[in-house]
Amino acid sequence: MIILRPLTVSLLVFSAAFVSPALARSRILHVVDLTESGAKAAREPKPFDETADAMADVDAALVRASNQNRLVLVILGGNWCHDSRALAMKFEDLRLAQIIADRYEVVWVDVGFRDKNLDVAKRFGFTEIRGTPTVLVLSGGGELQNRKSAEDWNDAASKSIEETIDYFRAFPGRGA
Repeated sequence: MIILRPLTVSLLVFSAAFVSPALARSRILHVVDLTESGAKAAREPKPFDETADAMADVDAALVRASNQNRLVLVILGGNWCHDSRALAMKFEDLRLAQIIADRYEVVWVDVGFRDKNLDVAKRFGFTEIRGTPTVLVLSGGGELQNRKSAEDWNDAASKSIEETIDYFRAFPGRGA
């Protein structure tokens, strides 16, 4: 059965050829979400590694950044968070990807549901994570460069790519 709606396509797949007719009538074997939002969610990256040693990753990025006159981006979020994944997707835009590659070491820190790896946030002066993603821009020496705007990214999905590019371009780094 295929149901068509404006801007939405839902597909229910029955495998009647492989099951009895009674079972095919009584069960939906697969539901495939082909809505615009479902397709977009499937494309969004999931960069947060739940098993990573977040503090060690931050320390390593700081060493690399210090040695190369670069900045560090510490992105506190989770793969469950639409805005965290949306920011990761924006990083795939070629214009922004070049800025990130030229200027930053990037660390994606999984904060669970704001209950994990909180020591990373505290290290840089955040006693709590109010929303995800929270984006920390650090010097190679570990000084926070964006205290006032670090928590402004919990609506990353609604920010334009131009606004995002302008934000990350504003911090001087090696590629400035």
